[in-house]
Amino acid sequence: MALTGPAEKNPSTTGGMSAYQISSPVSGLSQVMDGSPGSLPSPQQLTEEASRKRELRLMKNREAARECRRKKKEYVKCLENRVAVLEKQNKTLIEELKALKDLYCHKTE
Repeated sequence: MALTGPAEKNPSTTGGMSAYQISSPVSGLSQVMDGSPGSLPSPQQLTEEASRKRELRLMKNREAARECRRKKKEYVKCLENRVAVLEKQNKTLIEELKALKDLYCHKTE
């Protein structure tokens, strides 16, 4: 049921005062009421569905976190290998530089 505003005049009122009239709605509640009783989920079903969705979300999040940790570990291992290679290369270059300096100094004397 809906109330209509004071713009609609009720002929039974006196003195030109407006009154609210009750009119039946065209859509809305009647459409919901026409559905079968099983069409609306019960609060228990809604709770179970929310619980299932939460569990699924948590499971996916755990898997994503596990994958992220694995990738990070692999990335760190690659960086450590690169550091080892570069340190070895740096040591070799330092030794080569030292040898060239010694050779250059002995030539000039």
